[in-house]
Amino acid sequence: MIRVGVIGYGYWGPNIVRNFSCGELSKVVMVCDKCAGARQRVQQAFPQVQVTEDCSELIRSPNIDVVAVVTPVWTHFDLAKAALQEGKHVFVEKPFTFTSVQAEELVNLAEQKNLKIMVDHTFLFTGAVKKIRQLIEDGTLGGLYYYDSTRVNLGLFQHDVNVIWDLAPHDLAIMDYVISDKPNAVVATAEKHLNGLEDVAFLTYYFPHNIIAHINVNWLSPVKVRTTLIGGEKKMLVWNDLEADEKIRVYDKGVEKATSQEGIYELLVKYRSGDMWAPQLEHGEALKNELEHFVNCITNNTCPRNDGKAGWRVVSMLEAADRSVKHRGELVEL
Repeated sequence: MIRVGVIGYGYWGPNIVRNFSCGELSKVVMVCDKCAGARQRVQQAFPQVQVTEDCSELIRSPNIDVVAVVTPVWTHFDLAKAALQEGKHVFVEKPFTFTSVQAEELVNLAEQKNLKIMVDHTFLFTGAVKKIRQLIEDGTLGGLYYYDSTRVNLGLFQHDVNVIWDLAPHDLAIMDYVISDKPNAVVATAEKHLNGLEDVAFLTYYFPHNIIAHINVNWLSPVKVRTTLIGGEKKMLVWNDLEADEKIRVYDKGVEKATSQEGIYELLVKYRSGDMWAPQLEHGEALKNELEHFVNCITNNTCPRNDGKAGWRVVSMLEAADRSVKHRGELVEL
């Protein structure tokens, strides 16, 4: 049985505690939060779980195997490092750390101590993202042209990170998982309107082999949109995460180029318009699947698909986007 301690019982913490508690091979033994009201809520929902306001007590406890860090990003490095130094496996809310230097240090420390890190990239465990990866890997979409995502809504405004660090980690983690190539440059633009942090941003990542990715993140949209378009040479895909049923639709649409029969090399574009189909997706709570995967990786000494190195790559992409924003859309190499 994997014994878990959770630091942070705010917005996302209750979901972490609930799913670790319901796991067949895991249980939560302690929760830490500085807020007395949060500790009271833990005791009401999980009376068997010990509570504390001192994170050091939790991290040093000999009765804990895994420390889950569900706190603001600026606290992630210190808490995760302390847990690793105490010999605990670590689960960290996204984004992994505030800098790529911090991420690298945690990855190296975990390797030295033979410990596991998982970064909370929950979307990787949804049926939709699993299907997208399958369709890319088995060649259904053909060679990729682009990844185009819109992730916007009105709020929730954060006070410690901008909209890039709040929303873009989702798409960057998904891109990192489904696209085998890794981006080599980014151009990003953003603006601040309300609280001194960028609340609207447009990110463009350049990949080898002419793949391009565009991500629009926005806290100031009048409507909530969670839509991703992926274009390939054979098929094109639309993923609408707000759809109740057909979240993914695959279109047999595209364009092809050829030369004229006379052998003159001029661009001849042929449009292809075929059927649309909606593949069946796995069901189940993504977070439950994610935490079960982490427990199994610890038990069987295997590597999580969203390990510290994956978190490190995402943080590096976020840092590069921030540098581009600071220089008004200057190209930044990765």
